[in-house]
Amino acid sequence: MYHYNKNLVSRSRDMRKQATRQENSLWYDFLRTSAVRWHRQKIMGDYIVDFHCPKAKLIIELDGAHHLEQARGEYDAERTKYLEAYGYRVIRFSNDLIDSQFASVCETIHQEIQRRIETETP
Repeated sequence: MYHYNKNLVSRSRDMRKQATRQENSLWYDFLRTSAVRWHRQKIMGDYIVDFHCPKAKLIIELDGAHHLEQARGEYDAERTKYLEAYGYRVIRFSNDLIDSQFASVCETIHQEIQRRIETETP
C-alpha cells in the first residue's frame, strides 16, 4: 500500500475548491453519478491525482498546456510509474479534449472501468 503524505491535505482541499472548468465538467457531468465511486484530488503517496476510482484501480488525469513542457512530462512519467507499481492504470486527457469531445472521453472512461472491473472479478 502506498504511503499517505499528510502534508498534502490542505493542498488537496484547495485543489478541489479551485478546480478547473474541465475538472468540474468531468466531475459534475459524469464521474459524480457513475456506478462506481470516485474521489477528487486524492492523495496517493507524495502525489495528488485528479480523479481516483479504487474499485477499478483507475486514475484519470486532466492535462492543461503546462503538461507539454519537458520537465512536467518527466514528472508525470515518474508519477505514473509510481502509481502503476501499485496496480493502478493512469489515463490522461487534455483539457482541449474534454472541451471538444466530452462524450467520447466519458465513453472511454466507462469502457476502461468495465475492463478493469471485469479483470479484477474472479
